Amino acid sequence: MTLALSAACGALEPVLGYPDALFRAVGHPVSWIGRLIGFLDEKLNRENHSFVRRRLMGCAATALVLAAAAVAGAVVERVLALAPAPFGFLLSAAASSTLVAQKSLFDHVRAVGAALESGGIEAGREAVARLVGRDVSALEAAGVRRAAIESLAENFSDGIVAPLLWIAAFGLPGGLVYKALNTADSMVGHCSARHEAFGFAAARLDDLANLVPARWSALCVIVAAAFTSSAEARAGARIVRRDHGAHDSPNSGWPEAAFAGALGLKFGGPRRYGKRLVEGHFIGDGRADATPQDLSRALALYRRACLVNWAALAFGALAFILWRG
Repeated sequence: MTLALSAACGALEPVLGYPDALFRAVGHPVSWIGRLIGFLDEKLNRENHSFVRRRLMGCAATALVLAAAAVAGAVVERVLALAPAPFGFLLSAAASSTLVAQKSLFDHVRAVGAALESGGIEAGREAVARLVGRDVSALEAAGVRRAAIESLAENFSDGIVAPLLWIAAFGLPGGLVYKALNTADSMVGHCSARHEAFGFAAARLDDLANLVPARWSALCVIVAAAFTSSAEARAGARIVRRDHGAHDSPNSGWPEAAFAGALGLKFGGPRRYGKRLVEGHFIGDGRADATPQDLSRALALYRRACLVNWAALAFGALAFILWRG
């Protein structure tokens, strides 16, 4: 039933989203996990400790976070299963949908274009800063749009495909463990001086957890491009084959290359994170300057890619149910 749960979750999340009132009242599962990670980082990642000890502490902290997520997910799943059918299943799907970001990612990226149109470059920079971790203070309008599209491509895998696949494999506990790991990677997994040792386990495990989702997400984008008049599926496939390894991450290059190729854009290149300049490779061979139309095309491709991913889950669930029946 985990496959059916994932398909139901993918159908409910674009409708339900995560209500702002609920977020203000109790927060979000990711914010709860983030507080635990922050607490462990503060208590266990001491600068006066040796590199080896900090790495061991990071491994222990990562294991504790994942164990807590697994136990919490299993308890919630078991409690919800006590409700009469089909309400227990629907409640589990609704709970699992909080781990997926189809609607919020679409809304945040669309908000970047709206901010540029209504408030100018400063409003656009402020909107895109909510999506990316790099310095956006020097970006012009075209760069702001491109950064938003790059974030859309990368988060299609991390925020939609991966949690749904982990839910399909292991139910609500699997989805929550994945979100815990992904949150740990985003908070401590980057190779800063403070987290080079402590974040090693989170970063490596996150790479492993995203191996299949990243490649599947690229395939979803290519298939979606075949049904999108403003995208080119063959170009997407060509750029994926050529440039998927150009990204620093072993996984992020797959969906980014698929979007870049399908949309005829160029991603990556040099970028600044605070005071640190990263000389990244380029992905794609199209235009580097993204237009308002490119942002709209990217969102249209994204929605179809989400639909392709959901259709595959739904078909798989139906086939399994018929086979078992």
